[in-house]
Amino acid sequence: MTFREEVVEDFLSELNKRKEKIRNFEGCTYLQVLQDTKNPCIIFSHSFWDSEASLNKYRNSNFFKETWNLTKPGFAAKAEAWSVVSIHELRE
Repeated sequence: MTFREEVVEDFLSELNKRKEKIRNFEGCTYLQVLQDTKNPCIIFSHSFWDSEASLNKYRNSNFFKETWNLTKPGFAAKAEAWSVVSIHELRE
């Protein structure tokens, strides 16, 4: 998500209030929020869901709709989202 510079801190503050509820939504097993090192207006959310059905239940929830309605006006560019599968994972 690319935000207008003047709303980044407000977005992060609101996200801080909502992150536990997102992470604890039924089916969400992981949530990470990342901020670009060169452009702090670019923020990514990275989440794992136990199924596409769980993700869709979240996307159709009143909580998501409320969160999206608060977030969307701050965008400087159209938001993008991908659903992906892991091909390889290497860890220490």
